[in-house]
Amino acid sequence: MNKKRRNLWTPLYGLALALFTLYVVLDAFVIPRSYAAVQNETTASAIVQSVGGGTASQSTTGTTSQSASGTTSQSTSGTTSQSTTGTTSQSTAGTTSQSTSGTTSQSTSGTASQSTSGTTAQSTTGTTSQSASGTTSQSTSGTTSQSTSGTASQSTTGTTSQSTTGTTAQSTTGTTSSSTSGTTSQSTSGTASQSATGTTSQSTTGTAASSAASQTPVVTADSYSDGSIAIQITTYRVDDTDVYVADVTLASADALKTALANDVYGKNITAATSSIAAAHDAILAINGDYYSARSGYMIRNGVLYRSTSGGSDQEDLVVWADGSFEIVTEGSVTAQQLLDRGAWQVFAFGPALVTGGEISVSQGEEVDQAKTSNPRTAIGIIDDLHYVFVVADGRTSASAGLSLYQLADFLKSLGVQTAYNLDGGGSSTMVFNGTVVNNPTTNGTRISERKVSDIVYIG
Repeated sequence: MNKKRRNLWTPLYGLALALFTLYVVLDAFVIPRSYAAVQNETTASAIVQSVGGGTASQSTTGTTSQSASGTTSQSTSGTTSQSTTGTTSQSTAGTTSQSTSGTTSQSTSGTASQSTSGTTAQSTTGTTSQSASGTTSQSTSGTTSQSTSGTASQSTTGTTSQSTTGTTAQSTTGTTSSSTSGTTSQSTSGTASQSATGTTSQSTTGTAASSAASQTPVVTADSYSDGSIAIQITTYRVDDTDVYVADVTLASADALKTALANDVYGKNITAATSSIAAAHDAILAINGDYYSARSGYMIRNGVLYRSTSGGSDQEDLVVWADGSFEIVTEGSVTAQQLLDRGAWQVFAFGPALVTGGEISVSQGEEVDQAKTSNPRTAIGIIDDLHYVFVVADGRTSASAGLSLYQLADFLKSLGVQTAYNLDGGGSSTMVFNGTVVNNPTTNGTRISERKVSDIVYIG
């Protein structure tokens, strides 16, 4: 009987011993490792993964430490140090470090580090580190680290340093240091250090590229605009006369120029207004004061050509370097004095038509023995760098022509503050984009340009 009992308890005793042994094994190895895995969120194979958005999370392997402050989480491993701004998440493994900006997620595998932000995903193996931000993805191999921010990406290897601002990305490897600002992301590997501060950034990499966009001219049959020059041609009917007005607005007075026939100063050197305009790529041109047929001061484009006076009462138009107009009499100032004071153009035809916004000629006043009604050419200023070039047809049944007073009255109606009469008659010609706008004529029977000694133009 006692022998039977002993035989019955023997298997029970063996089962208890087995359970006890299992408990000891579990207690010594399995339970602590499971508890440590939950605490550290790492796997036994040293694979580390973290996903950060908003308040980012981070994990490291080996002897890595982990900390989170504010909405930024950061971890380092080995001898690498990193700092980021914004809601950045970071993870490192081994001696590789990586950082991203925005709502970035990062993961590392083995000794590799990886981060993604936005809708971009990346993976790396071996000792490669990668980061992407926005919709851009990048990959590198070896010991190279990469990072992108926004839609731009950059990577460097060796001892190259890069830094960018805004949405630019930058990465360095080896013993390189880099810095970023704003929403920029950076990554370093090896013993590199990284920091992001404020909104200031610096860059010392490769060659810098810059581009400046220039506005393409918009040209129609009666208008021109390129951002610096605006011209609008309008035809008026005034006192049975066709009058052509070019309203001109400039960004700089440099665009208001003059040119001589064949680019030569002298007597009997002439060419058609359209020919001189074409030689200088003029957008708009009118005939000038026909200097070779008259006397008086002459300054063109800042060059003094003639200093002899046409008389003390001779009224000249001075265009100053800033583009402003002034009427002077030659008896009150010398040509050299005008040049010294900054005169850019001086015309000696006249008379002045409008000064101070008021008509400055009488109804019967004319130039020498000219007829009362004639083709006319005039130039006026409305406001700073705002001009009108005016040409009137005449001497035909279709267009009678204007007197000086009629011309002055019309210019005043345009809001002109200062206006001056240039050579008229058969010389009166307006050219716009290579086309003669008006109907120039000398005798009224033939429409054609008369050759002149000079032009005023925009170009």
